[in-house]
Amino acid sequence: MKTESEILNAMARYCSQAERCVYDVRKKIAAENLPQEVEKRIIDRLIQEKFLDEKRFCRYFTNDKLKFNQWGRIKIIYEFKKRHIPPEAYSEAIDDIDESAYLSTLTRLLKSKKRTTKGRSEQELYRKLCTFASSRGFEYPLIIKQLKELLNYTDDGEYAE
Repeated sequence: MKTESEILNAMARYCSQAERCVYDVRKKIAAENLPQEVEKRIIDRLIQEKFLDEKRFCRYFTNDKLKFNQWGRIKIIYEFKKRHIPPEAYSEAIDDIDESAYLSTLTRLLKSKKRTTKGRSEQELYRKLCTFASSRGFEYPLIIKQLKELLNYTDDGEYAE
């Protein structure tokens, strides 16, 4: 069995490789079957020595998922909740998303998907693209707005020629 200091060093290395959240570290420590108070001491020390910082993790995670995975706010927030990160830790990162970059990411995704998506009608294509963007975690009102522009869809439910 490893000592507390060996596990602390291993977790410090783990946190140095990439940004981690408390949930990730706790899962890794759980494999060692340590008492609760030892686990808490290790995590507290990692926080104290700045190896762990939930707000910093949220900033990097948000940036990476938006830029590389092209996820929307809804999916990013879902992942934070899955990791038991409190809203006060991630709300600033979500609020700091550049709106023009966010909309251009959504537009780029929709244009790309439109090229490879077939539909029997324009309405079916519209539904498929809407479902796709929703699955990526983008907000419904933004999806509708971007699809109307992309597909020349008018407010009366018809497609412009």
